[in-house]
Amino acid sequence: MSASVLFDAPGPRGRAVSAVGNIVAALAVLAGLGWLVSVLAAKGQFEPTLWQNAVSAEAWQFYYLPGLQNTLRSALFATVGAVVFGIVFGVGRLSHNRAVRWVSGVVVEFFRAVPVLLMMIFFYMFFSAQAQWIVDRPFAAVVVALVLYNGSVIAELVRAGVGNLPKGQGEAGLAIGLTPGQTLRTVQLPQALVAMLPAMVSQLVVVLKDSALGQFILYSELLRSAQILSSKEQNPLQALVVVAIVFIVINWLLTVVAHRLARLLSSRTAGATVEGTGIGNPTAAAGFVGGGAGPGAGAAT
Repeated sequence: MSASVLFDAPGPRGRAVSAVGNIVAALAVLAGLGWLVSVLAAKGQFEPTLWQNAVSAEAWQFYYLPGLQNTLRSALFATVGAVVFGIVFGVGRLSHNRAVRWVSGVVVEFFRAVPVLLMMIFFYMFFSAQAQWIVDRPFAAVVVALVLYNGSVIAELVRAGVGNLPKGQGEAGLAIGLTPGQTLRTVQLPQALVAMLPAMVSQLVVVLKDSALGQFILYSELLRSAQILSSKEQNPLQALVVVAIVFIVINWLLTVVAHRLARLLSSRTAGATVEGTGIGNPTAAAGFVGGGAGPGAGAAT
């Protein structure tokens, strides 16, 4: 019997039990789906008119596409703001100044702990009462809330990315006379940003999905637009199915981009390690930072 590091491979009896369990689980899932279909059919949810109204050209022109545009607009603004916020406070958490490090830590931990929806409601009420000059207050509240929450997550990614770098990178910067702050900004942070790029792209999925919470403050994003359409056509199930498919496709595309970036960066990093450009090699890192003679000098240019 072959053995694994974590557990022994199952024998004939174990494989038989596992196969029976899988069959029973599959039958249970099929039975549940059959029951769900029968209930929906009894409620008339498979009427062709309901589905036709949900995917008609009018629905796309006046509801789905404008809602999707608002969703992508808020996600774009929130992503840019979150990246800037995350880099600033991520570097702040790595600062050698204790006061800066403490303030940055409090800000990041606070906004990571507060629910996004609560922040959206708070900023919407605040802008409505104190900043009436803002024309699109629901949009502003959605963007600010997403920036604060996701920026705090990115700040932690920055901190972890710098912390995971080989110690030789920082030591090489200090060895050529850079201050700790200069070493962080010019040597460690650029490498950490490249390494965390796939994780940042994956965070876009969270930003995109959380933008749907804007419906609670009357922001006309995709889900809100679908709700308005369903109120008109009396087909909430059909409209929500269309919205779900749109979100799945967009999030799948973002996930594919994140995976491809991860493979690209891992292959480039592996090649750099083999060629001795300084990645994971403290001795070569000194040449990379200093730009002088050594295997890393060419990479610096």
